[in-house]
Amino acid sequence: MTIDLRPELQRTEPDRHGGIDPSELAAWGIDPATIIDFSVNSNPYGPSPTVATALAGVTLDRYPDPEASALRGVLAAHHAVGAEQIVAGNGSIELIWLVALAVVRPGDRVLVVGPTFGEYRRVAGLMGGAVAEVRAAEEDSFAVPVVEVTRALAAEKCRLLFLCNPNNPTGVHLPLAQIGCWAAEHPHTLFVIDEAYLEFAQKQESSQALGRENVLVVRSLTKAYGLAGLRLGYGLGSPGMIDGLRRVRPPWSVNGFAQAGGVAALSDQSHLQRTLAATHESQGELVEQLRAAGLPPLPTAVNYFLLPVGDGAALRRWLLLRGLLVRECASFGLPGFVRIATRRPEENGQLIEALSDWKGEGQ
Repeated sequence: MTIDLRPELQRTEPDRHGGIDPSELAAWGIDPATIIDFSVNSNPYGPSPTVATALAGVTLDRYPDPEASALRGVLAAHHAVGAEQIVAGNGSIELIWLVALAVVRPGDRVLVVGPTFGEYRRVAGLMGGAVAEVRAAEEDSFAVPVVEVTRALAAEKCRLLFLCNPNNPTGVHLPLAQIGCWAAEHPHTLFVIDEAYLEFAQKQESSQALGRENVLVVRSLTKAYGLAGLRLGYGLGSPGMIDGLRRVRPPWSVNGFAQAGGVAALSDQSHLQRTLAATHESQGELVEQLRAAGLPPLPTAVNYFLLPVGDGAALRRWLLLRGLLVRECASFGLPGFVRIATRRPEENGQLIEALSDWKGEGQ
């Protein structure tokens, strides 16, 4: 007997993400511990030291608080909102999945502003949504195509719009005023603004400030706060929207370590600000060195950038065999680019040296 799976499963391919692939490294005989990873857009200085202390105090034989009350309380104070406006999740990716589960019905039109994180298209497709993409152009340095998005919103009723802001992988940031205009003009469309990288964008305000019921902000503590291994994110929105996400969330999706680590990380803002400043400074140096080497990156608002290299997959392989990992961008529809995230100065220096050798070989 054959079990019939939902047809959306056959029509929706899993998205391919970056990061270290242990099976790939094993095939090459490379020890993962030796890799310097420029493919992840995270804080290169890691989490606050207070996180490790907090994790040591987690009791293993007790279920975590299903509502993550202590964490939500700290987040509420951090954002100056009520706790009823916050829902915690197993990474920001869980919030994106919960949105699709709670909102998208078969046939609903879903708009994605690309090139961008592939999970938006994937989760909407799995729910039966009709996904359309408005794509930024390389000749415009991948600036958000405001006119095209405005037309797409007006052409047909959209249930949902996904916008990564600042965007992954381009690093482009769209001003808040434009998002506010769209949300005001289309009150029946839910605007999901993924701000996983906003901490890296200096002096940029969150879309939470718009205060609109049809704007849901998704945030991450895995990037700037360095908690990727704990998987922790949260959503900020109206009490009604947040309650809807809570109703479709699996029980205990945020484990005790993540909750304790999140509280500790958020409570040490001095570590965050100090490491963000150091990362910003080292990025300026890295960009200047790349320009001097004849490899100018595209403009960016955050700690990562696109680098045009002709064949991203080939450069990735070349660097990987030398212990350096970058993100090739074919999965974003950009095979001629790699994405590089800034690391510590001494690590950036190793990348510059390798890229200079690669360019010197006539690549």
